[in-house]
Amino acid sequence: MKIVLAQAIYWFAELLTFLMLLRVIFSWIQPNSYGMLGKINLFCIRLTEPVVAPCRQLLSRFNTGMFDFSVMLAFFLVQIAANLMIRIIL
Repeated sequence: MKIVLAQAIYWFAELLTFLMLLRVIFSWIQPNSYGMLGKINLFCIRLTEPVVAPCRQLLSRFNTGMFDFSVMLAFFLVQIAANLMIRIIL
């Protein structure tokens, strides 16, 4: 049972990381909102915003200029949290 829970946490973290990566790529190419890529982009944003928004608020206290490092911070936090939960379970 512990292995199944650890595997579920691992896959959830990987899925969230993949969606954040898609979000970054779509921010570079700016897809049309009405096309298929635009719908995928909105889907990625809706699923990852609860993780990225607190990171954006935290980084707004620091002057990062025109760069938004909130997604990169969210990458690290998701991976760290998943690794800690898996280590606690196992």
